[in-house]
Amino acid sequence: MTAVKTLRRSGGLYVKGDVFWGWLLIGPTVLGVLVLNFYPFVQTMILSLSSARPFGQFEFTGLHNYVTMFTNAEFWRATRNTFVFTLLTVVPGIAISIGTAALLNTKIAGRGFFRALYFLPMVVPGAAVALVWRWMFNAEYGFINALLNIRIFWLTSPGLVMYACAIVAIWSAVGYDAVLLLSGIQSIPRNYYEASEIDGASKARQFFSITLPMLSPTLFFVVIMRIMASLKVYDLIWMMVDQANPVLLDVQPLMYLFYRESFIVGDRGYGSALAVWTVLLIGLITFIQFVGQKKWVVYDT
Repeated sequence: MTAVKTLRRSGGLYVKGDVFWGWLLIGPTVLGVLVLNFYPFVQTMILSLSSARPFGQFEFTGLHNYVTMFTNAEFWRATRNTFVFTLLTVVPGIAISIGTAALLNTKIAGRGFFRALYFLPMVVPGAAVALVWRWMFNAEYGFINALLNIRIFWLTSPGLVMYACAIVAIWSAVGYDAVLLLSGIQSIPRNYYEASEIDGASKARQFFSITLPMLSPTLFFVVIMRIMASLKVYDLIWMMVDQANPVLLDVQPLMYLFYRESFIVGDRGYGSALAVWTVLLIGLITFIQFVGQKKWVVYDT
């Protein structure tokens, strides 16, 4: 009779071999996180406390970079631009994605085609998307001005450039978010809707009383990912707005400022401080979301 060695923890029963294979299977992922994420972040934190010197040398300067950062008006302007861009893209983008997912879940002709069409922007390179939209927003020969039969300086007007970039970001992300939300909608048990139909509930009442509450776990994930992406925006702004454009300061986010200070100015210490600040912002907002989700996310089905 063969004895099976087991481990008992927290009242549970685990086979020792399963534990070994479990660690073996997640080992590459854990190693990748440590090498590609954790170690570079530690290096970034160390660099943020240093000042760059010639020939790749660094001198420890303590909190000098952070003092410079927090007393720099351009830094606070970039922080404000990042939050404004996030607000302009997340709230309308999520609303449009929910509506799109609900429509794609209905019985319409060519439903599969429309699902693929909405997802298409996610497989197109971001640089190509930005260049096409930059042409569309052109004040002289752009498609949008020609369609509206009016001349609007979308990308050179301080009051419009942020909205133009937000429109492109929303257009690029709606399809991906809609597909995720669609999967959440399709996982809702059909008997909820059947019971509400017997009670005489309208489609609108079903949407707000059944669909949205049951969709909240997927919606929670989509909101977190969309906020993270918006707080880290860089390539879209870089492609849409030239460095010589006078309105750059009105749309320049934190990651754009990080790129400029680190790779153009060459002050990698100050650039690292900007990166650490951005990571702390993302971590704080994500923590608040996880605390607040207990009040609106429904996990019972």
